[in-house]
Amino acid sequence: MVIPIVVALVVILTGWAYKAIKPPPPKICGSVGGPEVTCPRVKLSDGRHLAYREFGVPREEARHKIIVIHGFGGSKDTNLPVSQELMEEHGIYFLHFDRAGYGESDPHSSRSVKSEAYDIQELADKLQIGHKFYITGISMGGYPVWSCLKYIPHRLYGAAMVAPCISYWWPSFPDNLLREAFLMLPHSDQWTFRVAHYAPWLFYWWITQKWFPSFTLTSLLSTDDMEIVKSLPNTDQERITQQGEYESLHRDIMIAFGKWEFGPTEISNPFPDNNGSVHMWQGFEDRIIPYMVNRYISEKLPWIRYHEVPHGGHLFMFKKNECESIIRELVLSQHNSYAE
Repeated sequence: MVIPIVVALVVILTGWAYKAIKPPPPKICGSVGGPEVTCPRVKLSDGRHLAYREFGVPREEARHKIIVIHGFGGSKDTNLPVSQELMEEHGIYFLHFDRAGYGESDPHSSRSVKSEAYDIQELADKLQIGHKFYITGISMGGYPVWSCLKYIPHRLYGAAMVAPCISYWWPSFPDNLLREAFLMLPHSDQWTFRVAHYAPWLFYWWITQKWFPSFTLTSLLSTDDMEIVKSLPNTDQERITQQGEYESLHRDIMIAFGKWEFGPTEISNPFPDNNGSVHMWQGFEDRIIPYMVNRYISEKLPWIRYHEVPHGGHLFMFKKNECESIIRELVLSQHNSYAE
């Protein structure tokens, strides 16, 4: 009698465990029962769609074309506080897009650090914005910039990373530096990133279970960040994650803190002929991204132009003066590089 009971309990527990760790299927835009498609999209070679939004001067008239890569929980509708006067003065065209799984871009079950670069390349080709372009990555949008610098540097005029995310398991980094940065995180976030790195198959259960706090990183905004948040327009977060939080937010974390094929300090100078530039902007008072890691990268890679904002938190990009300085520096550096 005991054996059948034990077997039944094992079967029940196995079924419960399988259900707990298995994420729900995505609700793909345009599918039966899924969210509707409401914006322009391009179809990629693998059949997926990327949603996009164009901003600034018309692409046919633009002298500078910048692809904007949104961060964690962002979308193509993230607005940069750039004046019409600046865009017209320098002939700037912005191309915003939803990264895979976000907003109205189809999920990508094989999404990786590497795939981000090729999504960007194919988006540029489908819209025929030219062989070369600029990229700007914000926060979690920083790892796609590293991907582009690694895999498609020949397609870039320049790149800017603003408060770019870091991985605590990057190869070719001093262990003590990454450990120091890691221990600055709340314990709940330390465990979340450990699960993402060592047991991604368990991540859905971890982030949805109610027994332990799992993710509190967004509560680490500085005083300056909180003031910026008050000034920002409300975002429709449900629309951003409408195809499933697992396909957007969760995958972002698993990729950023998963196993990379390379470390940033292993990347070669993408502009050895000085015909382009890479910029990194970091707030000294950023409580989400420890400045010492990105400062270390800039010291190891002297071809990165490092800008440390003394009183900047994590969101200083959304201040008009800072944002316009970043964009102006990016597009004008190309000309300055030729002149040097």
